[in-house]
Amino acid sequence: MTVRRAVGAGAAAVLAVGLLQAPAAAGTGNGRGLDRAGLDAALGDVHEAGMYGIFSQVRDGRDAWRGEAGDADVRTGRPVRAHMRQRVGSITKTFVATAILQQVEAGRIGLDAPVGRYLPDLVPGERGERVTVRMLLNHTSGIADYVPAAFPSLQEPSGRSLDEHRFREVAPERLVRWGLEAPATNEPGERVSYSNTNYVIAGLLLEKATGEDAVRYIERNVIRKAGLRHTYFPEKAKIQGPHSKMYESLLGFIDPPRDYSVYNASWAWTAGALVSTMDDLNAFYRSLLAGDLIGEAALAEMKRTRPWTDESGNLIVNYGLGLYSMDLPCGTFWGHDGAVWGAGTQSLSTADGSRQVSFAMNLTKYQKIENGAVVPHPIDYAMSSFLLKAACGDAPAVKSSGARPMPLQSVALRAAS
Repeated sequence: MTVRRAVGAGAAAVLAVGLLQAPAAAGTGNGRGLDRAGLDAALGDVHEAGMYGIFSQVRDGRDAWRGEAGDADVRTGRPVRAHMRQRVGSITKTFVATAILQQVEAGRIGLDAPVGRYLPDLVPGERGERVTVRMLLNHTSGIADYVPAAFPSLQEPSGRSLDEHRFREVAPERLVRWGLEAPATNEPGERVSYSNTNYVIAGLLLEKATGEDAVRYIERNVIRKAGLRHTYFPEKAKIQGPHSKMYESLLGFIDPPRDYSVYNASWAWTAGALVSTMDDLNAFYRSLLAGDLIGEAALAEMKRTRPWTDESGNLIVNYGLGLYSMDLPCGTFWGHDGAVWGAGTQSLSTADGSRQVSFAMNLTKYQKIENGAVVPHPIDYAMSSFLLKAACGDAPAVKSSGARPMPLQSVALRAAS
């Protein structure tokens, strides 16, 4: 992996949540209980390893634990709080896929219909005929990510573009054109190649099918239907409500890490602009997996996965329609992760919603590059230990001298790996 490929959104800018994958054991997550002292200690270890601030909610049945460790503002020492809002990045994609599947259920969109049938001017010609709606949602379209064109200095690499475009308003159609102008990553349907462009197209498709603004539709038919109180698409660069500052390191190329909590989110739109809380994320996935937002058949389609592998052929996750599954030592979990500049989030749930963990952190891409490769940081190992504790109850600590943590890809900042 070259430095450009590791840092630029051309491939592997990583949100290293360091979650180890392991063979799934039987069980659904019931009856693990909440070791509150252990969770407090494990979350504190993540902060002690170097994470500025991290906060989380873990649920077991009706019981919930909320925890926080570290600073929301490293200059003033203002602490993070478990109820804070967070830019949740590509977790937005699960909300968008849910909205699309509602339209599939209504008969306005065909899941295996070509995108060009609905948006012939946006995705014209042979590509519009070959790429289906399903391929957008499971990232097998082969359409490249727009992020390299939107932030060209990442290819140097530097954060100059991030600063230059902090308050830029960019239209979704422009984002799509950037993605379509780049070389295709694969033949349609061939493999999972993660691309934010897919979900901007999905947002425009939702508008075509419903005749209304995509954000308004999602807020009314997904967010409100799930009973979420603190989840919204921001209309301005500032987050409304209590929140942390959000520090981007760009694998050491922004030093010291810079705060990007104030940022125009139009560059992410339906691919990753959502703001939420950890309580709301757990409530959303619980509602989705219970069949409260879409029906049984549509949920089954959402959970039809394709393997997403890295450049060496190692499995990252099994990706469905805006939803992925991960096999942990205590069973299979469903959810998504996401990142925008300075903010990383992940939410995982058992299929029955009995065990859930959502967390947010305010320092991203804190690792360094050595010999063209991203080197795991102590944060990654501490994060692995926390997530296994949160998901599985009693879990051994992940030691830096042992198994290598597997960084999940920073899905809001990826381009084409």
